[in-house]
Amino acid sequence: MSLDDVKEASKEDLREGEIVAFAPPAMTDLLREAETIRPIPPKRGALALLRSAGTQIDWRRLPGLRPAREEEEASYAGMLMRRIGLFVLLPTAVVAVYLFVFASNQYVASAQFAVRGNVEPMEHASLGQFTALIQKHNSQDGYIVRDYIESQAMVEELEKNIHISRMFSRPEADFYARFNPKEPIEELTKYWRKMVSADIDAISGVIRLNVRAFTRADALTIASEVVTRSELLINDISKRAQADMVAQAKADAATAEERLRKAHLALQTFRNKWGLIDPTKTAEGTLLTLTLLRKEKIKIEGDLQVLRSSNLDERSRSIQTLAAQVAALDQQMKGLQDEMTSSGPGAEGQTNLTEALLAYEGLMVERTIAEKLEESAHLLYDRARISAAKQQIFLATFERPVLPMESLYPERWRTTFVSLFCFIVAWSSFTLVKAGIRDQRG
Repeated sequence: MSLDDVKEASKEDLREGEIVAFAPPAMTDLLREAETIRPIPPKRGALALLRSAGTQIDWRRLPGLRPAREEEEASYAGMLMRRIGLFVLLPTAVVAVYLFVFASNQYVASAQFAVRGNVEPMEHASLGQFTALIQKHNSQDGYIVRDYIESQAMVEELEKNIHISRMFSRPEADFYARFNPKEPIEELTKYWRKMVSADIDAISGVIRLNVRAFTRADALTIASEVVTRSELLINDISKRAQADMVAQAKADAATAEERLRKAHLALQTFRNKWGLIDPTKTAEGTLLTLTLLRKEKIKIEGDLQVLRSSNLDERSRSIQTLAAQVAALDQQMKGLQDEMTSSGPGAEGQTNLTEALLAYEGLMVERTIAEKLEESAHLLYDRARISAAKQQIFLATFERPVLPMESLYPERWRTTFVSLFCFIVAWSSFTLVKAGIRDQRG
């Protein structure tokens, strides 16, 4: 017997001993199992018996083998690490590679300015709406400047003057941050709002401008041009407000002059129609004449009464003369009274001083009002011109743009950590939602 045969025999004895030690059956158990064992089909043989044993016996519980729980935990941990690597670490690595390898440096030029104004209150009651126009709220102009910086109008001006599309598409820019100069002006405006920010302090009204570019010189050039354009906008707003104020005051003065001219023409027409320069003085003269005539009549009537009381004949020359004088005075007084109180010019060309006085007084009131309005309008116009010459609303730039020395964007480390956090949150949320759906289905 060779040495190899001896080793094989010893191994078979050890296997039989282990199997016996592992499951020592009793005789009654063997008999019970023998009664329930299905007969082995003659065609299947030992192979079918081994397959049946493999399906019924958990071989992972045999001595020397690892437990099933440990294998499940190991597989779950590996799957978890693979998913973290695939959905968290790999995207973060891609972002980091772009930031540290491909992303180009971006330089920032800053400026700070505010809208200021020298306001002189005009203390005059007739100014009205112009006082509110002059004493305007400068913070509103600050918001106008902020919106203008981010508007398409600003982009068009800068494109026409310094060609910002070329600056944003320089070779120094990376493939992701570079602007395509073939894009329309609307896309350039969207890109401009990403590269430029104008923040305004609601309390102080200070506007802080930040301009990003791919070279130091471009950042300084763009920031300086934005400040210049903002100053032009404020000056234009101030000039238009002053011009509107002066134009309105001038128009009001012209309207007042026209009204006064029409009042004078109406007076001239009245005098030509009625033949009276001043109906008031004419009426005063007529009343004075009536008073004198009444006095004269009373005197003559007294003399006539004296003569009649002296028993003179009525046909006497003295009584006839006095009676004729009284009749003449009555006729004169009646004529004057008819001139003052008759209904308009009579058939004989008499004039109605009452109506003339009424019309004349209305024309005089209109002329007085027109004169006052004309005087007030000219005063307003003069004050508006003086105020427009002194009024100044300007852009006070207390921090001018300077040439940047160090790039501030992109913030590589900060962006990398933020991306990692975002990927972790996104993956965790997706995993929780997926687990919740599985639990609901189960």
